[in-house]
Amino acid sequence: MPINLFNLLLYLKVMKLNVIVWKEEDMFIVREVFTGVTTQGKTIEEALENIKEAVELYLEELPELKEELEKKEIIGVMNV
Repeated sequence: MPINLFNLLLYLKVMKLNVIVWKEEDMFIVREVFTGVTTQGKTIEEALENIKEAVELYLEELPELKEELEKKEIIGVMNV
């Protein structure tokens, strides 16, 4: 998987998350687009695992936002 992808789709339970991944120095940074939750990891895999956990924890406090996110339909992924 190339590290310069603008968007990656990953799955958290039944939710589809849109994330942006970029590299800064020796860390990979991941930001979930809808919530703005951001985390990092030494590898892409670690960063993606971290974003799953971070978004899950964030949404535990906001059940109405979780419901809205679960209803979102991904139309497409584009680089502009």
